[in-house]
Amino acid sequence: MAKVGIIMGSKSDLPVMQEAIDVLNEFEIFNEVEIVSAHRTPEKMMEYGKNAHIRGISVIIAGAGGAAHLPGMIASLTPLPVIGVPIKSRNSIDGWDSILSILQMPAGVPVATVALNGAKNAGILAASIIGSSDKKIQNKIIDFKSNLKEKVIKDSLL
Repeated sequence: MAKVGIIMGSKSDLPVMQEAIDVLNEFEIFNEVEIVSAHRTPEKMMEYGKNAHIRGISVIIAGAGGAAHLPGMIASLTPLPVIGVPIKSRNSIDGWDSILSILQMPAGVPVATVALNGAKNAGILAASIIGSSDKKIQNKIIDFKSNLKEKVIKDSLL
């Protein structure tokens, strides 16, 4: 059963969202990946948002470009934490449209938002959320952060 749902508005978002998939796989966290467009498949989006928690999903990572309504709409439908990944798309205004669409949510419909094209951090954040109640995953996060520290120390000795 998947613990993290990774959704995106179109297949063109996959190269960015692949970083979240890779991080979750590295942490051995089961995940599922779906194309769910807020504008082109609203019924699928509604079904996904309303039922993800019933299917065993613990966190949803939603990536979207342009108007980027997917993360906010999913957050309005689910009791789960949603992490939004703004994606700089072909029709984007340097990514600002996506960033602001995901970041500026109304009170009561929070979306944790990472940097533009920041799917790797979305994966790490999802793992941290799961790690808050799963010691095995929490220990992997601790090791990951320790390795970051060691890399910086090693690099500073060049």
